[in-house]
Amino acid sequence: MQDTDIQIWRPGILRNTDYLNPGPAKLLAATLDKDIENFKEGAILPELWHWLYFLPADRQSDLSVDGHPIKGHFLPPVDLPRRMWASSQMTWNSSFLLGEKVEKTSRVKEILEKRGSSGKLVFVNVEHLYRSNERDIMTEVHTIVYCEAVTSHKKHKKKASYDVPQEQFSHKIKPDPPLLFRYSALTFNTHRIHYDLDYVRNEEGYPGLVVQGPLTATLLVDLLKNNRPDVTIRNLQFRAISPLFSSDPIRLCGRVDGDVATLWAAGPDNYISMKATVLVY
Repeated sequence: MQDTDIQIWRPGILRNTDYLNPGPAKLLAATLDKDIENFKEGAILPELWHWLYFLPADRQSDLSVDGHPIKGHFLPPVDLPRRMWASSQMTWNSSFLLGEKVEKTSRVKEILEKRGSSGKLVFVNVEHLYRSNERDIMTEVHTIVYCEAVTSHKKHKKKASYDVPQEQFSHKIKPDPPLLFRYSALTFNTHRIHYDLDYVRNEEGYPGLVVQGPLTATLLVDLLKNNRPDVTIRNLQFRAISPLFSSDPIRLCGRVDGDVATLWAAGPDNYISMKATVLVY
């Protein structure tokens, strides 16, 4: 498919209905060292935990060498080998409730081609709408970026530090392979960069297993709720800036100024891996 065709790729609406069984939520609660007894039918599902549901059911024979599903069904057949979670933007109208049935509709909203320091980039924006019993729950725009193949380890040099405010609260964590494995299993994520060390070093050029972007975002929101349990999130935007690895310590940081919370994850040498802006009330 030519580049000009990629930009007009619109496969139609994808619909997925799921029952928010408490089981997956309890397993993530255990993974994050929380009391699983709090996650019963009728309880509010914490923000970003909806990623445990509406999981893909791609056949084993439909997976590509990197573990991702073969492109060209819903997502466009981009002629670039590497795929990463770039950013997400979410607006809540109400909460997900454990035990309810929710419909998710997805559509490819926009496709953009750019060129960066690492070469050609293709950004795919996918919009997801979540509803239950005529109740609008959330709107989410997920941005996926496709990149060129790695030619050397220099492609993954740590980025310069970004300007961030003085933190009001923080927490240190060193994500290990069991944590990454558990999160990949709970989200049915077969991308090999999160569990196959030989692949991630030899094929992708990373020094270690890559921490999932959604996991980092989940940990940042958890940091906010642990330190400011009084706030309710109405909008969240986060952007992945550079990768974090299971071999490195991570510092999760945040502050709240009025109705805006700023969250960020910092790796070694204080380089910023992810930044998030949260509107709260």
